[in-house]
Order: sequence, then C-alpha cells, then structure tokens
Amino acid sequence: MPDGFSAGDTAFVLISAALVMVMTPGLAFFYGGMVRAKSTLNMLAMSFLSLGIVTVLWVLYGYSLSFGPDAGFGLIGNLDFLGMRGIGLNDLTGTIPVTAFSVFQLMFAIITPALISGAIADRAKFAAWGLFVALWVTVVYFPVAHWVFMVDGGKGGWLGDRNGVIDFAGGTAVHINAGVAGLALCLVLGKRIGFKKDPMRPHSLPLVMLGSGLLWFGWFGFNAGSALAANGVAAMAFVNTQVATGAALVGWLVFEKLKHGAFTTLGAASGAVAGLVAITPACGSVSPLGAVAIGLIAGAVCAAAISLKYRLGFDDSLDVVGVHAVGGAIGSLLIGLFATGGVGQTAKGLFYGGGLGQLGKQAMGVAVVAAYSFVMSWLLAKAIDKTVGFRVSEEVEVAGIDQAEHAESAYDFSAVGAGLARALAPAVGSAVPAESGTAKAGTATSAAPKSAAPKTAEKTEVDAR
Repeated sequence: MPDGFSAGDTAFVLISAALVMVMTPGLAFFYGGMVRAKSTLNMLAMSFLSLGIVTVLWVLYGYSLSFGPDAGFGLIGNLDFLGMRGIGLNDLTGTIPVTAFSVFQLMFAIITPALISGAIADRAKFAAWGLFVALWVTVVYFPVAHWVFMVDGGKGGWLGDRNGVIDFAGGTAVHINAGVAGLALCLVLGKRIGFKKDPMRPHSLPLVMLGSGLLWFGWFGFNAGSALAANGVAAMAFVNTQVATGAALVGWLVFEKLKHGAFTTLGAASGAVAGLVAITPACGSVSPLGAVAIGLIAGAVCAAAISLKYRLGFDDSLDVVGVHAVGGAIGSLLIGLFATGGVGQTAKGLFYGGGLGQLGKQAMGVAVVAAYSFVMSWLLAKAIDKTVGFRVSEEVEVAGIDQAEHAESAYDFSAVGAGLARALAPAVGSAVPAESGTAKAGTATSAAPKSAAPKTAEKTEVDAR
C-alpha cells in the first residue's frame, strides 16, 4: 500500500460503513412497527428497496456526482468516476482507500430516501416509490451531498468547503433533506383515508423499540465514522452521540408526561431518534455538555413539533417532518451557539466567543437545503403522480397495501383464528341444548368451528390493527 495508508483507519471506516448499513433495516423495523398491521411489509420493503436502487446508481454515477472533482461553482461533481472507473486499490482519501470512503458514503445515500418513506406510509404505490427513489437521489441527494460533504481545499462543495457550513455527518444533507422531501410528498399524495378520524396506532411497539435500538447502535458508525479515522475526533463524536441521544430521550418523555400525562415507549423511541438526528451535524464540533443541551432541546421541541401535522393539516404518517426536518434544523443551528472550536472544527459558536458569524452560516445551510429539497421533491412527486400515479386506490388503502402490492401479509391471522376456534369448540358444543332426538349433541359440537373460525379470525385482525 502507498505511503500514508492506515490499516487501523481503514478497518474503522469499513466497520462504520457496516454499522450504517444496519441502520436501514433498523429504520424498516422502526417504521414497520409504527404502522397498522396491514401495512407492515410495505414499510419494510420501502426501506429495503432503497438498499437495492441506490447501491446500483451509486456505482454507476452517484459517487462521481457527489465526490468527483467539482464541475463548477461547487454545485455538482463531474463524471470522472463514472462506473467507479479510474479508482484503483492504492488510491487514498486521507489515510484510507477511496473505495472504503465510497462504500461508507454509499450507506448515507441509501438511508436518506428510506427516511422519506415514513411520511407517506399506507398509501404509495411500490413501483412509483421505486421510481421516486431513483430520481430523487439523482437530482436531490447527490448534488446536496456534493454541496455539503465534498472537501477540496476551498474548491469543493459550495456550502461546506467554500462557505464554512458545518455538517459533520449529515444534519442538512441527510435529515433536513429527507424531512422536507417528506413534507412535499405528503402534500402531493394527500391525507390517508380516516386521518384525524380513525385510530392509526402503531401495531407493534416492540418492533418500534427494536428498530430504534438498531438505529442507535448503527448511528455510532454514522457519526464517529465520519471522522474517517480512528482518532480523538471519532471518540468525541461517539461520546456526543450517546450523550445527546440519552438527553433527548429524557427531554421527550418529560414533555410527554407534562403534556399528556404518561411516559410512553413510543415517546422513548422517538425521543432517542430525535437526539440522534440533532447531534448528527454537531457531534464533531461541540463538547459533551453542548451535546446534553442539544439533546434536551431536540427532545422537547421535536415532541412538540409532531403535533404540527394536526394543526396545519398535512398527513405526515410517521412524523418524518417533526423528527428529521425539525431535529436536523435544531442540531445544525445550535452549532452556531455551542461549537467550541476545539473538537473537530476550528469555528466557534456564540457561547464560545465566536459571535454570530457561524450561526448565520448554519442558517444559510438549513434554508438552502430545505428550499431546494422541497421544490425538487414536490416537482418529482407531482410528475410521477400525473404520469404513472403515485397513490394506491381507495379500495387498496382500506383493505391493506401489503396484499395488493406484495401479495403477502406480515401476520397469519387465519391460523390464530382457527386455533381459537378449536379451543372454543367444546365449550360451544356443550352450551347448545339437545333437542327432540333429531339433533345429536355431537352434531352441534362439530358444526361450531365452521361458523366460529372466520368470525374469530376477523376479530383478531381488527384488534391487531
């Protein structure tokens, strides 16, 4: 290997990439548990589809557009690396191979559109969703990743490298980008049938908790791995990730208790994710005390923000806007207050003697990414809706999108119903009085399962939903 290569740094980044990959299945479980039983598989599949589509596009042209030499004004990379050509085993980015850096960044590109899927749960055509993912990463994610992440000595991306916007691991490029895109899709697809009228509670809180735990675990790769080296900055980013997430969990639960009178497991899971989102841009520039403040603020503010959909009338099914757009904005803006200038970046926030300059830069980054993402996402969704159609029919939505789009269901309720019917059959038979010698007791008993089984199965499915 060439001079400057570090086996330790390379191993660290590759492990971090694997951790970030686990976040997408974790997100699938998180979202899958939050929807009704009839939409579970669809939510899992929407995240997994991103794994397939974005991986292929990244190799074809995504990496080149995101991290190729700038094609002009810091807006987009050129096509020098089309098909990953020209990248050899000995080519380095810092102390790691370019291939290791590329696969690490690929995992960011995969999970970003997957985050959007929660905003349109229960009502999107699967093929239309796949088309949207392919178009969205091409015209939204790849350019924004170049703006924010491409560093080339002042000749890279126009937000990060040229204008000093700090985003250590994706508060703007990932979370604000996805959260605002989710809002655009909500407006194009419209509200779910029964929104504000029917109960749409999570069907499996254990799945939600499992998903949030996997996200928390994988997020250490997301944030610490963004140091691209096994060093002190990575260690501080790791610590800040844990600290902010714990603080946000507490902040959300306290707000929830004061507002609604209970500490819910859904609130704990959502608070943790809000903290992970908020600390993502800031984990390489704040101290652990700053991370505590960011986490507490994000937990409480995001808990309050999820009610916006009821006040403003947009149906963000799984609170993508309230958690990711709001949480990403909080974390990005608070860098302008809490950046110490002594962790991974030299810029200082207002509370550390840096004045308002960095806060202004952070506000610009938030506003630009949000505006670009919203406009382009709305246009793409509208075009898909007008051509191939983006939303399933009313009949499919009511009956359940899993069967219509995937010909499967997450749970076999008929087996449960049949088991209950068999268990109840003796009691049903003994409760039927024998009449005038023409009907035997055994006849009543044997007939019971035929009528009882489907009724029990139907009730079981309704209760689970």
